[in-house]
Amino acid sequence: MLLQRRNGVRNRRGGLLWREAVDGWLCLLPWLFGFVVFTAGPMLASALLSFTEWEILTPPKWVGLANFADMLSEPLFRLALWNTLYYTVLGVPVYLGAALGMALLLNTGLRGTAVYRTIYFLPSLTPAVANALLWVWIFNPDFGLANLLLNSLGLPSQKWLFDPQLAKLCFVLMGVWGAGQQMVIFLAGLQGIPQELQEAASIDGANGWRRFWSITLPLLSPTIFFNLIVGVIGSFQVFTTAYIATGGGPQNATLFYVLYLYRNAFDYFKMGYASALAWVLFLIVLLVTLVQFRLAKRFVYYEGEEAR
Repeated sequence: MLLQRRNGVRNRRGGLLWREAVDGWLCLLPWLFGFVVFTAGPMLASALLSFTEWEILTPPKWVGLANFADMLSEPLFRLALWNTLYYTVLGVPVYLGAALGMALLLNTGLRGTAVYRTIYFLPSLTPAVANALLWVWIFNPDFGLANLLLNSLGLPSQKWLFDPQLAKLCFVLMGVWGAGQQMVIFLAGLQGIPQELQEAASIDGANGWRRFWSITLPLLSPTIFFNLIVGVIGSFQVFTTAYIATGGGPQNATLFYVLYLYRNAFDYFKMGYASALAWVLFLIVLLVTLVQFRLAKRFVYYEGEEAR
């Protein structure tokens, strides 16, 4: 009798767990369908296309590793990769520094902080196309605000986006315009630092710079690391501003990697080669991210962990 009751309880529990599993899969099914159809499926298709020569109107032709070999001998591929690396190495630190500086200013408790936070954050909400058109006007060599400012200071006008030496620097400045999103994340991290530590250090005689270097920066390192990862990944995918503002010019000075990929896919209809470019970009971003995670052990400090 007791054995029958135990078996009955087990059967009811098993049936309940089975129904819960079915309900869970039914709730997951819409997302799973979208992931397979719109993410995993296209990724698998592009992986196969990267080994083919396909111009949309003709059937795909298997060429093996020829697309990847062509990259090594293609000057524009190396130039596009160099332009992207240049923008990443120079732009990401400037971008994060501006965001951190704004967050530190907003964290001082001045009156009107909410207003300033909104003002700093709004540019990051502006559509990318509108941002690009705005900066094209600002950097216009004939009547742009940038040259107007230089002339008011007695400095000569510049060609800005039309100068191969200055074009990428202009894109770095354009990136700072959207630093509001990272600023909000930095501000949240700053407000999570215990105020008692700052007060104790101040009582011990530490000045503002010493408190920032010894307390604020180490405790903020996880937030800095997160913004660094997101910033590097985003910088490798810069496209809209280059496509609208310069089209890759002048003299291919702003031909970034994704723009080069776009040209091969939708201007030259070299879909196989473009798919290979996409997977190379994926591997580059993956490698850079893994290196950052490896190096993070040296400068990222989490609460409750000892410094490494």
